Amino acid sequence: MLRRARELALLPALLVLVVLGAFVNGSFLTEANIISILGSSAALAMVVLGEALVLITGKFDLSLESTVGIAPAFGALLVLPASESGFGLRWPFGLALIAILLIGAAIGAFNGFLVVRFRLNAFIVTLAMLIVLRGLLVGATQGKTLFGMPNAFFALATDTFLAVPMSVWLAAIAFLIAGYVLRHHRIGRSLYAIGGNVDAARAAGIRVDRITIGVYVAAGILASLGGLIQTGYVGAINANQGQNMIFTVFAAAVIGGISLDGGKGTMLGALTGVLLLGVVQNLLTLAQVPSFWIQAIYGAIILVALMIARLTTGKAQD
Repeated sequence: MLRRARELALLPALLVLVVLGAFVNGSFLTEANIISILGSSAALAMVVLGEALVLITGKFDLSLESTVGIAPAFGALLVLPASESGFGLRWPFGLALIAILLIGAAIGAFNGFLVVRFRLNAFIVTLAMLIVLRGLLVGATQGKTLFGMPNAFFALATDTFLAVPMSVWLAAIAFLIAGYVLRHHRIGRSLYAIGGNVDAARAAGIRVDRITIGVYVAAGILASLGGLIQTGYVGAINANQGQNMIFTVFAAAVIGGISLDGGKGTMLGALTGVLLLGVVQNLLTLAQVPSFWIQAIYGAIILVALMIARLTTGKAQD
């Protein structure tokens, strides 16, 4: 119950923020603003989901923020004509979507291969990949902002069902599936076993290497979808898309109860972490707090979350 207290504590915290928001600005509790919070948090939710799965196995993936930029950017370059800074191939959106997902999967597979087969440090490997992919994105786009993609490129963020953006439905379904797998499927139990004690997991017959690489692939695909959602939300792709996003991703995961030591955390906790940060950002915007303070506040939230983790679990994080 002490471990559960860390993630369940976010629910009353969300309630407090909602009440505070109602006092800060009368438009906070309107339907339009609530949908705006959900829509703006959808891309972050997809990336947090991917990072949470990696963290549960006891690994890291810092390169997800660059995947958010480079995967949809290459998809756009395949679609756009040469006159609009594209490759001039004019691929249909369906093929470009497959390419976007494959790019995310390939990045994840490469990261997983280096970490699993070469036994390289996951933090350093993915940090290097973050830098490499960021450079590739700037080079491929020549530092320009890409416009003129077909409307289908923005559909996840612009199309709605029951007045809610499709991106929100997609994120909700992804979290439901991940939560079910982690709780009821042997693969989900294997992730916790690997993160808890990798040697014991091997001894139990779990295919540690295969599952770990698979988690990196899944995280890359989720990040590419998050990038596509972000593209639709912004309406364009610039050479800095996703930059510094990883700090917010870790903030959401950590305050949601995902352990940096591996083997602990739930999708409910990760999702509430995303919603908490979404509400915080919306409140700061409505209160007209300068945007450059937001990252500082996120950092403070991470520190508080780590202290809460220390008190609720009784275990220091290495």
